[in-house]
Amino acid sequence: MVIFSVYVVNKAGGLIYQYDNYVPRADAEKTFSFPLDLVLKHHDEKVVVSFGQRDGIKVGHAVLSINGADVLGKNTAEGKDILEYLKDSSNYPVSIRFGRARLSSNEKLMLASMFHSLFAIGSQLSPEVGSSGIEMLETDVFKLHCYQTLTGIKFIVLADPRQSGIDALLRKIYEIYSDFALKNPFYSLEMPIRCELFDQNLKGSLEIAEKAGNFGAGS
Repeated sequence: MVIFSVYVVNKAGGLIYQYDNYVPRADAEKTFSFPLDLVLKHHDEKVVVSFGQRDGIKVGHAVLSINGADVLGKNTAEGKDILEYLKDSSNYPVSIRFGRARLSSNEKLMLASMFHSLFAIGSQLSPEVGSSGIEMLETDVFKLHCYQTLTGIKFIVLADPRQSGIDALLRKIYEIYSDFALKNPFYSLEMPIRCELFDQNLKGSLEIAEKAGNFGAGS
């Protein structure tokens, strides 16, 4: 089983911690001759496929590397605009690796804030007073699990739909937060968590959860 990532969101909706435990590789690399038979465009500081799907390359995939060198946003490793580089026939044949674009720090901050708002909407839509808010969202490839403490801190785990013991894991992460963040004299409430012991214990707990399936009762 797999646990993909962990998010900690403060009561104001700010992302104060994020850790990617496992990022599935869905890359596709191919050598192209001129002219390129895919349509590419700039999108959010990346170059993505806008038309043409083939050999595992899909619309929405981003250019990750050219000739084995990782790209820098919209530019090649040498600082040249990727679209201009690929218009030049003298640069062919060229090997391009495509894949799911990685979320930037700003995108993660925005998504955390959006989930915070969605959580609040879920509570307001409840036909009963005192709803816990959204505790789980499910897709075909992952489940999002959320545990909110009495003080409003949200602990969010994205995991394989078949992963068991997530309720217990969320409470274990809260315990780690209490022991290694809140008890740290240099930590300020509601601020980003930068604590080596917190990182180490969180990673250890995720490894145990993946291998053993759970910390106890719960799902």
